[in-house]
Amino acid sequence: MQAKVSRRAFLEIAGATALTTSLAGCFGVGGSQQTSTGGGNSSGSAVTIWDIRTGAQQKVVQATASRFNSKHTDIHATINFFQNDPYKQKIQVAMGAHNPPDIFIGWGGGVLKSYIDANDVYDLTPDINADSTWKNRFLPSVLTAATFDGKLYGVPNSGVQPTMFYYNKDLFNQYHLSVPKTWNELLNVINTLKQHNVIPIALAGSSKWPYLMYEQYLVDRYGGPDAFNNVITNQKDAWSQDAFIKANTAIQQLVNAGAFGSSFSSVVADTNQDAALLYTGKAAMMLQGNWNFPVIQTNSPEFIQSGKLGWFPFPTVEGGKGDPGNIAGNPCNFYSISKTAKSSQNCVTFLKDAVLDDQEVKDFIAVGSIPAVQGIESQLSSSKNSEWLLFNYQMVQKAPHFQLSWDQALAPQAAQALLTNLDQLFLKQITPQQFSDNMNKTITAS
Repeated sequence: MQAKVSRRAFLEIAGATALTTSLAGCFGVGGSQQTSTGGGNSSGSAVTIWDIRTGAQQKVVQATASRFNSKHTDIHATINFFQNDPYKQKIQVAMGAHNPPDIFIGWGGGVLKSYIDANDVYDLTPDINADSTWKNRFLPSVLTAATFDGKLYGVPNSGVQPTMFYYNKDLFNQYHLSVPKTWNELLNVINTLKQHNVIPIALAGSSKWPYLMYEQYLVDRYGGPDAFNNVITNQKDAWSQDAFIKANTAIQQLVNAGAFGSSFSSVVADTNQDAALLYTGKAAMMLQGNWNFPVIQTNSPEFIQSGKLGWFPFPTVEGGKGDPGNIAGNPCNFYSISKTAKSSQNCVTFLKDAVLDDQEVKDFIAVGSIPAVQGIESQLSSSKNSEWLLFNYQMVQKAPHFQLSWDQALAPQAAQALLTNLDQLFLKQITPQQFSDNMNKTITAS
């Protein structure tokens, strides 16, 4: 059975590096499972948690809740698991009715901010500041997605999810290519591959969201984090900044150079058609998230076992202001506490004592995830696929800035406009300036 990764899996599945074939068999639409695991006193103070993990990761979370309930006989954690798409609607409705669970899973950014603005989310800042061990547990770069106005509204509960280039080492060796470290070197690699009738970069344009990775990296490489921060803070005409014009000009330069082949607009990410182009040798590179590694491992294990799969960070852009160490993707998923929680302190106890504790970290690493915590290099180095795991971990650990996917950082209406305009940009239906003009309207309307 071919493993699949959905659009919501990209945004919402926690620690997506652990995706396996079990993902394809997740619950039916609208389905949920309730887990009331382990010991604990069901008549005591209950903590209700909503989650979206599947497969091996769901089992890790269930085991964590069981240990917590056995240890804390006065608190009982009950976890309800939902499929990704129905969950997004369900939590929105629950928040609107002021009847959410005590703890809910999210991905930070604009959606979480909307709940915070509605006064529906508990401020964790005093609790985490009071416990230095807890505060220092997490990788600093991931916390920004759940931090607003200097206050923390969620703690990491999953693996890091950066995006990077994958490449086919066989094709690179066949055409005597070196891993590109700069934008111009990437263009030269693309030109050589095109001359040999190889698709330089697999791109799933039909799904639209993969376009966003190019936009995020190029804007950051040209202008640094401030460029998008100006958008987030609703500064007038922020989308017309030079970084956006240059980035979108570079994107159309790739399209004109044939970097994505002639049929990229019909390639679908949700069924991993872009990854298949890579491991079948039809394409040489792919810019995607680390959740694609287990997809490749499941669908073409020999491609990884034979050492044909390589990876590298997004190249430096000549003349750009952005730090080449900056990365984009999804820092991780978070647990947040609702303002209406029956006992915020019981919820804090669960987050502090159970979430990404030593045992859960070990369990996540065992299923291929890369927890967003400090000091796990030795565990990763002794694990299967250690080179891959350490590459991801160190990218995040060393990143000066880790940008959350823009369609989650932005409010929903602006996020949809962004994907629509990116689609038109890649298809050369609009110019970079028209893209900026169109997106500036979303600032005015916000």
